[in-house]
Amino acid sequence: EVLQNHVLEAQVFHTEFGTGVAILTGAFRFSLATNIDDLKLRRLPEVPGLQQPPGCWAVLSQDRVTVVLLAVGPELFLLDNTSCSSVVRECRSVFPDPLSLPQEKFCEFNSTIRSPPKQMVWLMGECHWLCRTLWWPHSAVGGCRGPRLMGECHWLCGTLWWPHSAVGGCRGPRLMEASQEIFRIASMAPGALLLEAQKEYEKESQKADEYLREIREQQLLPEAVGQCIEAAGYEHEPHTQKSLLRAASFGKCFLDKFPPEGFVRMCQDLRVLNAIRDYQIGIPLTFTQYKQLTIEVLLDR
Repeated sequence: EVLQNHVLEAQVFHTEFGTGVAILTGAFRFSLATNIDDLKLRRLPEVPGLQQPPGCWAVLSQDRVTVVLLAVGPELFLLDNTSCSSVVRECRSVFPDPLSLPQEKFCEFNSTIRSPPKQMVWLMGECHWLCRTLWWPHSAVGGCRGPRLMGECHWLCGTLWWPHSAVGGCRGPRLMEASQEIFRIASMAPGALLLEAQKEYEKESQKADEYLREIREQQLLPEAVGQCIEAAGYEHEPHTQKSLLRAASFGKCFLDKFPPEGFVRMCQDLRVLNAIRDYQIGIPLTFTQYKQLTIEVLLDR
């Protein structure tokens, strides 16, 4: 079936058995394997009336049970190994089990957006509650580093934020403050001033001294160095990473006792991240994901 109808969509997920993959074929049927190292593709039951890809779907796995939750118009369906069942569209206020579906309404939120969401991700917290983050594409805006796609994103409990795309995690989405502080337009953050000082220094411009003096007069040079190191971890472009690390190294020269361990560790971490993000390996982790995953789990992967 997969060879004849091709793969329309796919999701990779983690289970107790290893790394799993779920696919939606051109026949609008779901199949999944819970361990790609021992590939046994299992076709799930047919969804009644499904004539086009669902609006959104997610794979949920716990205690050796893996199910697919999908939305078809206003209806919500749950697919397991043997059946496809319709789910009542309310949410329970407390989830003792993420796979036990809702009986009571948790909350309602009117986003006032009429178009369907671009993306849905499931977020599981420490108490194993399920939350939903929905993202709508909005518009492209210009910036000092080129155009950036901005979106409007709503979390189930009403938090608003604007990421390029949403990534689910065990502690929910995070805002990368160091990068924003440095790269926002007309930023006067210590890290932004240090980055400009380093660039002017490479041009042999006296402006480098002006920027550096402004930071030192406020006694913010250690903070500026730390901001540049931290921001480098959240950048995916090696060129930007190097610019930030050069700025941090430049600032360290004017500090008597700045501990070098953080700078060295970030250089090592970025070498690993850039290597695994290469298409031949294809594990595009963020810095936060990499730290939470641990190097042992990454090596196992």
